[in-house]
Amino acid sequence: MKVVAFKREQQGTGASRRLRNAGQTPGIIYGGAAAPQLIAVDGNALFHALKKEAFHGSVLDLDFEGKTQQVLLRDFQMHAYKQLVLHVDFQRVDASQPIHTKVALHFVNADVSPAVKLGGAIVSHVLNELEVSCLPGKLPEFITVDLSNLEAGASVHVSDLSLPEGVTVIAHGQDQTVATSSIPRGAATAEAAAE
Repeated sequence: MKVVAFKREQQGTGASRRLRNAGQTPGIIYGGAAAPQLIAVDGNALFHALKKEAFHGSVLDLDFEGKTQQVLLRDFQMHAYKQLVLHVDFQRVDASQPIHTKVALHFVNADVSPAVKLGGAIVSHVLNELEVSCLPGKLPEFITVDLSNLEAGASVHVSDLSLPEGVTVIAHGQDQTVATSSIPRGAATAEAAAE
């Protein structure tokens, strides 16, 4: 995805307010060998781009002063009740250096898993994203979690996931649980009464 940014000369509360009133969002690019750079981005385009999952989980091409550089979206602040992005942070990425970022998980085949079809279980998602390390060119848009073999009462862990080549999980603790299946208490009681 591509982002167009403009140079921002002034900083501070008043200057940022004037930018927002003009339809732009103040921001910053940092990281890499170059110094941090103050930027302004079209506010409406940024607001709609933030609704796309790919904008959050992929390397972006940022066009700034006629040069394109690769960046990651690192942070953004939204207004409490208006459809307005208050500030955005981008981090430069080097194609030869590994990056650490979070990647969204997509859960598939829950409706055909034995836990749901045969056991009447409910599948709960414990994690919605996973922290990974990889080279910028290998960054996946999302990681698919296949639940087609999930049995009732069982869980899917990080070690069960098939990761794209060159992507490693940054684990916080032991083998984290990604999804679980559990039989609702009322269903188990009704089943016992039927027997």
